[in-house]
Amino acid sequence: MNTPQFDLSAMLSTPQQTAVQQIPCNKLHPYHNHKFELYSGERLEDMVASIKENGVLSPIIVQPDGDGYEILIGHNRWNASKLAGLPNVPAIIKAGLTEDEAEMYVIESNVMQRGFENLKISEQAAAVALRHSEMFSQGKRNDILRELARLENPSAEPDSSTLNPVGSKLDTSESIGNEYGVSKGSVVRLIRINKLTDELKALVDSGELSIRAGVELSFLSEDTQDVVAECAEDCKIDMKSAKMLRVSADSEGNIDRNTVHAILYGEDTEPKVKPKSVKISHDIYTKYFSNGEKPKEITETIEKALELYFKNMEDE
Repeated sequence: MNTPQFDLSAMLSTPQQTAVQQIPCNKLHPYHNHKFELYSGERLEDMVASIKENGVLSPIIVQPDGDGYEILIGHNRWNASKLAGLPNVPAIIKAGLTEDEAEMYVIESNVMQRGFENLKISEQAAAVALRHSEMFSQGKRNDILRELARLENPSAEPDSSTLNPVGSKLDTSESIGNEYGVSKGSVVRLIRINKLTDELKALVDSGELSIRAGVELSFLSEDTQDVVAECAEDCKIDMKSAKMLRVSADSEGNIDRNTVHAILYGEDTEPKVKPKSVKISHDIYTKYFSNGEKPKEITETIEKALELYFKNMEDE
């Protein structure tokens, strides 16, 4: 039985869906499930300077949300416009989008504008998971890609390699990998990374948690992942401990807190807190050490002072 295709192109071509309107910045807010990091530093400064000089050249895309609008495309242009002091931003309002279609606008536009290779691991995972999802038909995606290309360049069309015939079979990991320039194995791993909690995704992005260890943790429930993320503040989670956690989980991916602690901290169930360094202020340092003492001598003096202090506390 053939599934009827939704004609998104017809909806996008209606005047009310393509007309550009000026919307107050304070009436706009970010997409509720925005997974992409906003520009910062020099890149943001350049965008602010450009907007001050030329205004916003390409309209953002939004959808109605209560008494305001939710941004689908153009979070950086909106943010830079506020910093540039603009009261309004040119926008195209898309009414009647499903949750799936809105998600596709957000992710596909970021991939197109930034380049897949420039995205963080968690952002790549979100894009790959979207492409692999059975919720989205290729016809809808093709229509959105064409519209995004027209917004960037009215005479342009997206790369034909990203467009597949409507009615073709569901994309496999291999075809998605070819599209984004990664291996089939990388696609599978990224899909698993997308199942991590935000806290663990951040550790993958920073390199504190390897992708392969993250894949193992992705089979744990959200509650257990939360416990693991708490422990990650005090210890490094390697591949060995990640595998042990996955093996220890029940069919729902749950592990009790004590077991998580025992695996990550050793046999003890209490966390072993990493020692923290303490800096002495310049005023205190010069008050007690002003004769050119060597670091070893200063350490010995502080140790003796602490021993005396805690001994006096015990005697009281």
